[in-house]
Amino acid sequence: MKCNCHEREDQNCIELVPIFSNLTKEEMFEIAMITMEKHMDKGEAIYLAGDRQDSLYVIHQGRVKITRTSESGKEQILRILGPGEFMGELTLFSKELTKDSAVAMEKTIMCKIDGQDIKGLMARFPSIAFKILEELSQRLEKVETLVEDISLSSVERRVAKSILSMERDGLVKLEMTKGDWASHLGMSQESLSRKLGQLQEMGIIKLEGHRKIYVLDGKKLLEIE
Repeated sequence: MKCNCHEREDQNCIELVPIFSNLTKEEMFEIAMITMEKHMDKGEAIYLAGDRQDSLYVIHQGRVKITRTSESGKEQILRILGPGEFMGELTLFSKELTKDSAVAMEKTIMCKIDGQDIKGLMARFPSIAFKILEELSQRLEKVETLVEDISLSSVERRVAKSILSMERDGLVKLEMTKGDWASHLGMSQESLSRKLGQLQEMGIIKLEGHRKIYVLDGKKLLEIE
């Protein structure tokens, strides 16, 4: 369906995206007019590894996980994207089949922009191209850090770092399932649950339900090797 985000009273998806932040309202409206709106249900794939797709997707509402699956079938979550973030950008620079999969983690609304249209916009507005390259470099750095953590850090250290990165005022509110969290950390859900239980027994954290973790001793978490 044609995107109607320009008609919304709150921010439309184009205004939310940093790569379009240097454009005028009129230019953003122009982009909104060439986008298509897509509604995805939880668990629905936007695209899968091996697909040939040539569009940029901008998330307006909801969250999407970007994953890669090994030959043995093990899933690794590379990143989780939310409102204002985009995916599918690699197809703008390469004709290769996609190596990653994008799956909605909840009901999600996105704006889809055709690859040729985006390339035309990049030619007209170089700031868009620079912003996309900047985002790509940041994502590459995050993936390299993730690979380094999985390769060199202990399971305990990975869990501790992840808790500290999500902690706000002594509380972690998980916005993903334990299974997805474990996948992102490169471990099984059973290993993650076991390590969390051990940290709780040590008095470092307190678990409440499936989605809340209270950090009782941040200093000890930081010292875990």
